[in-house]
Amino acid sequence: MWRYLAGGLAALLLLAAGFIYFTGRGANGIGLPLAAVQAASPARSDDSLPDTVPEASDKTREQKRLARYDKNDDGNVTREEYLAPRRKAFAKLDANHDGTLSFDEWAAKTEAKFAGADADKSGALNAAEFAATAPKRKSRVRARCPENQQTAPARDEDS
Repeated sequence: MWRYLAGGLAALLLLAAGFIYFTGRGANGIGLPLAAVQAASPARSDDSLPDTVPEASDKTREQKRLARYDKNDDGNVTREEYLAPRRKAFAKLDANHDGTLSFDEWAAKTEAKFAGADADKSGALNAAEFAATAPKRKSRVRARCPENQQTAPARDEDS
């Protein structure tokens, strides 16, 4: 019963807070007093700033892309210049430098990852070893400082 009472009280508090927030907006329309907004915005002189901000055009991006591929700076990208990054990638994979890629050369990174994860060298990954091969993902939540972390109090299941 007390849960319903607490829920109702929380709903009333949220309604009151919403009413105060929306009716208490200042002239600037965002709930801050106009004086605070004016104090927070830095004073600027209009004569030191340009009238328009230049934007990068597609032509500029394409010129940069052309310059990356055009190694001899003649304004043209030859077939050899265009394929050069692919040749470098191929050369890294071609371990024995015979000009052909075997399956083992192509899959060398994956084989090395498997060999590193197979801790007991059984030739098969158990569940724990396989879990070690999962890609590392970046957390969307910021990491907390260890000194600021606190353990959560235990919840009472009966209440």
